Amino acid sequence: MAINPNEDTEFNEALRKHGILPPLEPTPPSPSPPPSPKFDDILDEYTPDELHELGEDIQDDEAERYVEQFRRQRLAEMKLEERRGRFGRVIPIGREDYTREITDASDVNEEEDEKKLGTGVVCFLYKDGIPRSDRAYEHVRTLAAKHPRTKFVSIVGDKCIPDLPDSRVPMFIVYRRGEIINQITSRGADKERKLEGPEVMLAFDIFSHEYT
Repeated sequence: MAINPNEDTEFNEALRKHGILPPLEPTPPSPSPPPSPKFDDILDEYTPDELHELGEDIQDDEAERYVEQFRRQRLAEMKLEERRGRFGRVIPIGREDYTREITDASDVNEEEDEKKLGTGVVCFLYKDGIPRSDRAYEHVRTLAAKHPRTKFVSIVGDKCIPDLPDSRVPMFIVYRRGEIINQITSRGADKERKLEGPEVMLAFDIFSHEYT
C-alpha cells in the first residue's frame, strides 16, 4: 500500500520521528476575523429620526440613553454646520460695499471658532462679454454653492479698480482676517481653464480652513 506522506496519521508520525518522512509543513495561521464595528460607527449610519425610533425600540435603559445622547449630539452638529454654511451663492457688490462686504467680513470668526480663523472671502472681478470671464463666473457660482462657509462676492473689474484693463480679468482676490492672502489675475487668458483650477489654487488659502 502506498504511503501518502501528507497524511497526518500515527504511522506517518512514527516515520517522521525516525527521519523516514520529512516533517509536515506548518499549517498557516487562520486570518484574524475583521474587527467588529464600534457602536458609534453603527449609529453614525442612522438619521436623527431613525435614531429616535431605534431608542424607542431598545429595551435596555442604558443603551437607550446612549442612543438619545448620540442623537442630540448629531442634531447639534447639524445645526452648527447649517449656521456655518451661511453663504452658498455669489453676492454682487458695488465699490462702496468693498470694505464692509469683504475686508471687514473676512475678519468675522465663525461660531465656536476657537482658533479665530476669520472668514474666507473670495472677491471675483469680472467683465461681461469677455468669454474667459463669463466661463469663470459659471465656475465661481459652482464653487460658491459647493463651499457655503466661504463668502464669494462679485464686482465689475473697472468699477472696483478704476481703469483696470480687460486683460486683467477675471481676477480673484482672496481675503482672510482682514488681509489679502492670495491674488490671481487674467485667469484663462492663456488657455481655457476647468473648474478644478480655481478650486485647487484657492484650496490651501480658503477651503482647507472649512474643516479645521
